[in-house]
Amino acid sequence: MKNLLLLFISLGMMVSCKNDPGKTNEQIETKKDSLAPISNDILESAVIYEANIRQYSPEGTFDAFTKDIPQLKELGVKVIWLMPMYPISEKNRKATGGRDVADIEDPEERKKYLGSYYSISDYSAVNPEHGNMADFDELVQTAHDNGMYVILDWVANHTGWDHQWLTDHKDWYTQNEKGEVVDPINDETGESWGWTDVADLNFDNQEMRKAMIDEMLFWVREHDVDGFRADAAHSVPTDFWETAAEEIRKEKPVLMLAEAESPKDLFHAAFEMGYNWEGHHILNSIAKGEKTAKDWDDYMKKVDSTFQDDDYLMNFVTNHDENSWAGTVKERMGDASETMLALTYTLPGMPLIYSGQEYDMDKRLLFFEKDTIPKTKGKVYPLLEKLGELKNNNPALHGAKEAASYTDVETSDEEKVLAFRREKDGEVLYYVANMSSKPVTFTADFQGEFMDYMSDSAISINQGQEMQFEPWEYKILINK
Repeated sequence: MKNLLLLFISLGMMVSCKNDPGKTNEQIETKKDSLAPISNDILESAVIYEANIRQYSPEGTFDAFTKDIPQLKELGVKVIWLMPMYPISEKNRKATGGRDVADIEDPEERKKYLGSYYSISDYSAVNPEHGNMADFDELVQTAHDNGMYVILDWVANHTGWDHQWLTDHKDWYTQNEKGEVVDPINDETGESWGWTDVADLNFDNQEMRKAMIDEMLFWVREHDVDGFRADAAHSVPTDFWETAAEEIRKEKPVLMLAEAESPKDLFHAAFEMGYNWEGHHILNSIAKGEKTAKDWDDYMKKVDSTFQDDDYLMNFVTNHDENSWAGTVKERMGDASETMLALTYTLPGMPLIYSGQEYDMDKRLLFFEKDTIPKTKGKVYPLLEKLGELKNNNPALHGAKEAASYTDVETSDEEKVLAFRREKDGEVLYYVANMSSKPVTFTADFQGEFMDYMSDSAISINQGQEMQFEPWEYKILINK
């Protein structure tokens, strides 16, 4: 009996070591914490950080990112969005340059290609390249300990080709006339989007829908995550997202972010926040001299007339798609970069920081291969600190369901000058910017005594007073 007891103890130790050779069982279990549930009050003043675990550090691990979470507090971050950190399919894996890994003869070269983050082989596991589940839980706990919430990138539209569902439930996938599972199809053209490394899911199948929601609930129940960023949300039926959100919110309050700004019914019951894709592309065009401040004013009028009052958007100058495929902030926005960044913080909505942006990153991160962001602080880090402090603490920048008011301010040069007023709880803020590559002299329809927030200097503006701004010069004016 004594020997049998020792055998059971030994087996238990072996299982523990297999689960996590570096951490105890107590560390493996997610510790429920005292962090207040996510709420609109918190989201009103939040900054969101997109964490690319693969490229965040040379190691590409959860642990390497976890060590830096306390530093994100300096930037005013309240929400961490983790790009997909699940196991990646090997079948039909893509390589740089549009190639398939299977077509590469050199075995050493094939090893370089880690696959798309969005080609998932298992929704309820973590990519071993990043660490294990205990490492993930420690990341979430560290975020919570530092007053931050963690949302996961959720890819509901498709799976990788070696996901177990393809073997067990072929009917859960979209099939052609020959009964072959297909990759996602563009409904407008009837042609493939070119995402040949993933298999399209069939949302007409109710069993698949339930299984998908169960997978999402797993992360909320077992690992205490605080919501989801829904990849290609517009490609999945809205009623699925509504059911998923309803079931998830029975467990705890969460943030649901849609990678979409339409259809608008996504925001009726399923999602709190969407992507400001259209606004982002207008900013790119203004920076290139292809559009003007007047185009931005017209866009904001469109937003006001097409969205509900409690809908809000995530504002950004970069993200993983833009960086890898469209170019760096400097490539796309050049000398206008800081002006546009400050604008994303002063608009209604929530500003985004993408991994490496805080370190003045000026390279396109590889998408299918290992890469690493820079870690040297330059001009952008202190800028984000200052903007984050303002976003966190000034009610005039509240941007969620009870956002501060946004009012266009007339100027004498509507093509070049963008000016608007934000106000809430007695706090007033003006953003004024020369949105062109030429100096401008103008007047604006407001007056008062202000603090120039970025320079910490007092400024007095009289009605009808002429102002002169250099190319891309901007000011954020707040109550004295």
